[in-house]
Parts: sequence; C-alpha cells; structure tokens
Amino acid sequence: MRILLVGYGKMGRLVGELAPQYGCEVVGVMDPQSPSHGGGPDAPQWNGVDVAIDFSIPAVVVGNAAALARRGINLVIGTTGWQNDESSVRQAVRDGGVGAVVAPNFSAGAVLFEALAAQAARLFAGQTEFGAFLHEAHHATKKDAPSGTALLLKQTMERAGFPRLIDISSTRAGFIPGTHTVGFDGPAETVTLSHTARDRTAFARGAIAAAKWVTGKRGWFNMRDVLGIGPI
Repeated sequence: MRILLVGYGKMGRLVGELAPQYGCEVVGVMDPQSPSHGGGPDAPQWNGVDVAIDFSIPAVVVGNAAALARRGINLVIGTTGWQNDESSVRQAVRDGGVGAVVAPNFSAGAVLFEALAAQAARLFAGQTEFGAFLHEAHHATKKDAPSGTALLLKQTMERAGFPRLIDISSTRAGFIPGTHTVGFDGPAETVTLSHTARDRTAFARGAIAAAKWVTGKRGWFNMRDVLGIGPI
C-alpha cells in the first residue's frame, strides 16, 4: 500500500517510521514547512497513491482533503480543529468515490474508552445528584483545546443520555502525549475513568491500521468502524 504523509511533524514522522512494519510504502510528504515537502495536493508525483494520512494543521485540512479525494485517494484524517467545515470534506469524499476514516484519536484503547464512557453516562443519567466532568492533558505544543477527543467524549456522553452539564477543562504542559479523564461527582463520592497514552505509537499504529482497512471502501468512517465495535 502506497501512503502519502500530509503533515510531517511528530505524528507524521512516526507514521513514516512504522509504516514498513505493516507492509506499507511511504511515497512522499506533503508539508510546506518541512524540507521533505514533495509538492501540493495536485502534484503529479502523487499519482498511484492509495491513502493519504493527515496529521497536519486545521487550516489546511479542508483544501488538501478535497483535492486528494478528487484524485481518488483515500483519506485518514487525525488532525482536529477543522470540523466546522466537515460538510465540504464529506461532499468531496462522496464526489471522489473514496473512503475516509476521520477520528480525533486513533488509539484502539481510546476508542474502547469512549464506549465505556457512554455506558457510564447511561448509568449515571438517572442519578440526579451526580454531575459530570471531563479533563484532558496534552503536550505544550498541541494547538487546539479542548482536544478533539474530549469534545467527542462529551458528545458521546450526551447522546448516551446524560442530561446535565458536562464541564470540560484542559492542560497543556511539557511533553504529555495525551490523558483523558471522565468523572462523575456526587455529594460524598467520585467515580473516574481514565485513558493515558504512554507514547504516540498507539496513535500512529491505529492510523496505519485505518489506512489498510479503508482501502477499497467508499464512504465516511470512524475508528469504531475500523475496530468493528459498531455504534455506541
């Protein structure tokens, strides 16, 4: 499988390092801020690319994704902070007849953690004395806050039926790779669920697994589809 890396920061480089372990070939990098930049989304050298894996910045996702989808290149998008423009990317995916896996977090553990958070929200929904909160912590250079994963967890808990305010807080410090905590607090007790990524390889491996899974498919998918756990 031939992969194009869109964005060549820490995550992009890590995907490139791990790709050969999965039988994948990285054919180039699209990142004007990197000396490895091989050209824009319309460059002829991307002919024959199977999947573009995007860990770039929010401002460029929509334009790049639309152009690559029009070329028939499948997409795996891990960048967050651009979702206000999601409808145009969905349309480009439909028009291009390609598959796209879009997720704020590609860690298998984080996806299963979301399912646990949904079940907890359902159980606590009827316990009116309990309030809910979300806290997430990441490295100091992560640009968006709250994280895309935290926003997804909040939406998942609300869809699961939790009817009260879910407070979200964020920390940006040092080199924290990613920690998300869901909590339910009552008059005399607190219940918390937490997922901690010990390093970034979980995200990179998940993105590569998603790239292999989406090959030959059409439509808009998330990591629950990739892992086969169905809707929450």
